[in-house]
Amino acid sequence: MPSAHNAVNDAGASGRPRDLRKIVAASLIGTTIEWYDYFLYGSAAALVFGRVFFPESDPLTGTLLSFLTYAIGFAARPIGAVVFGHFGDRLGRKKLLVISLLMMGLSTALIGCVPGYDTIGVAAPLLLTTLRLIQGFALGGEWGGAVLLVSEHGDAKRRGFWASWPQGGAPAGNLVAVGVLSLMTTVLSDDAFNSWGWRVPFLLSAVLVMIGLWIRLSVDESPLFKEALAKAERRKAEQRTEQLPFVAVVRNHWRDILVAMGARMAENISYYVITAFVLTYCVDHLKIEKQTSLNAVLIGSAVQFCLIPLFGALSDRVGRKPVYLVGAVGVGLWSWAFFGLLDTKSFPALVLAVTVGLIFHSAMYAPQAAFFSELFATRMRYTGASIGAQLSSVAAGAPAPLIATALLSSYGNSTPISVYVALAAVITVIAVVASRETRGRDLAAIEPDDSAARPASDQQPAASA
Repeated sequence: MPSAHNAVNDAGASGRPRDLRKIVAASLIGTTIEWYDYFLYGSAAALVFGRVFFPESDPLTGTLLSFLTYAIGFAARPIGAVVFGHFGDRLGRKKLLVISLLMMGLSTALIGCVPGYDTIGVAAPLLLTTLRLIQGFALGGEWGGAVLLVSEHGDAKRRGFWASWPQGGAPAGNLVAVGVLSLMTTVLSDDAFNSWGWRVPFLLSAVLVMIGLWIRLSVDESPLFKEALAKAERRKAEQRTEQLPFVAVVRNHWRDILVAMGARMAENISYYVITAFVLTYCVDHLKIEKQTSLNAVLIGSAVQFCLIPLFGALSDRVGRKPVYLVGAVGVGLWSWAFFGLLDTKSFPALVLAVTVGLIFHSAMYAPQAAFFSELFATRMRYTGASIGAQLSSVAAGAPAPLIATALLSSYGNSTPISVYVALAAVITVIAVVASRETRGRDLAAIEPDDSAARPASDQQPAASA
């Protein structure tokens, strides 16, 4: 009977396993729903949470406090990465993805039920913060499992393309979140939106989760994980002790964790400045209509969703590093033009600022799934990829809107924010340059003590080995 590894290679002869499209669709829809939930909070924090949960503060301070609760959710993401990574590397990717989707959806729906400060006082922001922590914990385990499920089903030659589709869940989720909020602000008055209208998108999450669960429960477990699990069982029968995934990944892949963390700095910071803080900057600082600002983010997110698989495919042709570096350098330079375009208060300029920023972000985000998957061995890949990605989110994405808002409040202009984004780009460039190229790496050949396994193109086919 052929092994799972050979099955993957056999399926890869035509470019993908028979069910790869189904796997990709399940991962994309699931990540879209989870990112919808997560970004909905960020957009609502910029537009309404300051008034609902911190009404005794001035508008900018209220927004700052809202972004503080937004940032707290990121603190739970590394914990979620460790917990979900551990069980995902022990029990499988699929089971943990179902749990993460349920946790995210239920916590988001409950946010829509939390009474405001005027009703229950300080308990309101406390409940909001608690549910935000649950969101962060769930998302910490979501990303790694979703991209690995696709990466481990596909073949090496087109891994960048196929693995980039779950990445499309971020702009798709943001697109849906901003789109629903935009619709609510269009059909409702400001008073109605601030009173109850903002709750509708959160309650909608419960319906979306049911759809996501139905799709995720229909897919198969990763064949590479099944093979790795079988090997682990044989080692256990031989009374050979297997290290815990967290211990193993820190011991064998600590350099790769640092690379992943550094690579995410510019990607994470730029994204939350472009999509979350931009609403605060436009609405509170420039006094631009909410609808206008939301529409600009809406258009930029739609363009990004279309570009992510193209950049993923490009990384299959030229390598992960060149594509990633173009994005990092581009976003660092664009940060200086970004706010200048916003300051014109022209809608076409707003769309240009957000869209070009998200294009550069896509060049980093698209190859990231394959890049991080190709750094770690199978029995610690969920843990390694998740920890590397989520630890950086605490230092990068979590405080990004908070820092940007504080800089704007302190200096009254955008120059310090541009410096902030540019410095993040420098860190990412250094990390990516210091890393090895991973394009074409055979995931099954990466051993715990040999993360620099040769690309699959340099190895003999498994069938003839």
